[in-house]
Amino acid sequence: MRSYFNRRVFGLVASGSCVTALGGCVAFGQDGVAKGKESKPIAAGGPIEAAFERDYDAPSFKPGWKKEQINRTMAQDFVIYAHSSLEMTTKLLDREPGLLNAAIDWGGGDWETALGGASHMGKKDIVQFLIGRGARVDLFCATMLGKTEIVKALLSMQPSLIDAKGPHGFSLHFHAQVGGDEAKETLDYLQSVKEIELKPVPFLKKKS
Repeated sequence: MRSYFNRRVFGLVASGSCVTALGGCVAFGQDGVAKGKESKPIAAGGPIEAAFERDYDAPSFKPGWKKEQINRTMAQDFVIYAHSSLEMTTKLLDREPGLLNAAIDWGGGDWETALGGASHMGKKDIVQFLIGRGARVDLFCATMLGKTEIVKALLSMQPSLIDAKGPHGFSLHFHAQVGGDEAKETLDYLQSVKEIELKPVPFLKKKS
């Protein structure tokens, strides 16, 4: 997690073939089985849930579980496609509207939604599509879109948010960078609050 770019390789995704979890690249083969850095299977059936046993009283409220949960693989695919493909994001959301705010834990609490993925990739078409469907806009999305007044308001409410981390540990400054020209004012504002070294973003397309 210390390296600026090792925290995520989603910038190189495009095809949705690689996701980052806690600094490591997890590739998904054609069989859908997750494979580690050296293509060794992580688990035959996918991610492993961490062991847990309550050492405290269980909540008095008991969930009813009247409806089936949305399939995890479908939610995972939706979040991955939202990094790069508006067509597939639309197709899956039309098929299952409940995916809109689905979040996937890529490991160790690295939670990500489709909107979060599209935001740190600077995919404004996908972001606008998801927002139009009612996705929950957050500080990172607003930063990427260059909504400076919203960013200022939230940082005024809680100044420590300048150090907030989005999916894969990406900072507000990073989200402003991928926002391009529309987020330049926002990036300048963030730099005025806390100046950091801005490193190049390799996956951004070079403008002619």
